Amino acid sequence: MRLIGAGTQDGFEYTVRKTFWTAPNIVTVLRFLLIPVFVVLVAQNQYMAAFWVLVGLSSTDWIDGYIARRFDQMSTVGQWLDPLADRLSLIIVSATLATFGVVPVWVVLAVVIPDLILSVNTYVLFKGPPPLKVTVLGKLRTAFLLIGLPLALLGSTEMLCESLVPEIAFVLLALGAGMHIIASADYFIKARRKAERLRREQAHPGIEEESTP
Repeated sequence: MRLIGAGTQDGFEYTVRKTFWTAPNIVTVLRFLLIPVFVVLVAQNQYMAAFWVLVGLSSTDWIDGYIARRFDQMSTVGQWLDPLADRLSLIIVSATLATFGVVPVWVVLAVVIPDLILSVNTYVLFKGPPPLKVTVLGKLRTAFLLIGLPLALLGSTEMLCESLVPEIAFVLLALGAGMHIIASADYFIKARRKAERLRREQAHPGIEEESTP
């Protein structure tokens, strides 16, 4: 069973719906609702409860994609809502954990600075969500960060603070942060190339658009 792209039906022609009311979008909304619950639990020093909330929050990133592909529930809303939920979740979760000393500040900087640069670049070029697909590297960095952050939280509990969990979390976060920077640079370059192609098409409508690498 594939983990990346789980639920994909090979050779199946998917229908991209224009409605908000699909099962994957509801799951994504639940992800948004779990974020403030997580922040409150960390602030109250309830790390174990916060860990389980974060596990649930992280798992929804896989669940909504699986449902969308397995049951033909893709939508135009989900195409921008799911990446937005990913970015906000990573930023708020990492910032919360850094604020309370659970993870180093460099984790937040590695997530926030590239995202800010990409957001400005996207607004300047497209005035909205960029028409780019999420790459395998982008999915891997999200997976590493969404596994590393809960482990860092778990490693901060009295029960596991002296175990190997903090070291494992550190390695995963370092790898995830590194991949995030590389993936962000890749998206930055692809966005500018995409914008240039769109400008050429507007100037010369007869030229067929190249496929996104």
